[in-house]
Amino acid sequence: MTAIAPAILCETEDEYKATIERLHPFAKRVHIDLTDGEFAPTFTVGVNQIWWPAEWEVDIHAMVARPSQYVAALIQLKPSTVIFHAEASEDLTTTLQQLKAAGIKAGVALLRPTVPSTVQSYIEAADHVLVFSGDLGHYGGTASLMQLEKVRLIRNIHPTVEVGWDGGANLENAFSLSQGGIDVVNCGGAINTAADPAVAFRQLTEEINKHAVI
Repeated sequence: MTAIAPAILCETEDEYKATIERLHPFAKRVHIDLTDGEFAPTFTVGVNQIWWPAEWEVDIHAMVARPSQYVAALIQLKPSTVIFHAEASEDLTTTLQQLKAAGIKAGVALLRPTVPSTVQSYIEAADHVLVFSGDLGHYGGTASLMQLEKVRLIRNIHPTVEVGWDGGANLENAFSLSQGGIDVVNCGGAINTAADPAVAFRQLTEEINKHAVI
């Protein structure tokens, strides 16, 4: 069953706190974005500024060039999952092993040009693979549904891995993403810029759970 996970991408502590408070009444699983100003062109709040309600299941998506410099601090936060990019400037093998040894699910994200077979060893080691169709460090982006072909390629490598989607997910395409095999649809702007985020979350959840009509 597909889940909707509100995404949090904030540049200041005040903005982060306000977003947490806005999502707290309804969110269960949340996707928190972290950037370094290098791999992604923007700076979000830092690792030492990230917190969340105790009952949340949290995935941290670290858009950083050197994951080895972040992994120890992220482990200390005890999220459910930490996702690093396959395109980072260093090998991820040891970093993924560190996460798993700490009891944290290891995730790997693939940018649009990245072909799954070229990062097969990462996918084999991962608990979660994120198909990224957005703009690094920004809400929104375009949900290129052609990227759904990666789901089949990813599961050919690791049949039981959880697959997430990040980038441009909204009420118009959420059902297609769900039908395309995505397990976790991360939604940033579609929820955070809505007049009523709780209503937007409910509508998205209903959309992915509707039955296909043949």
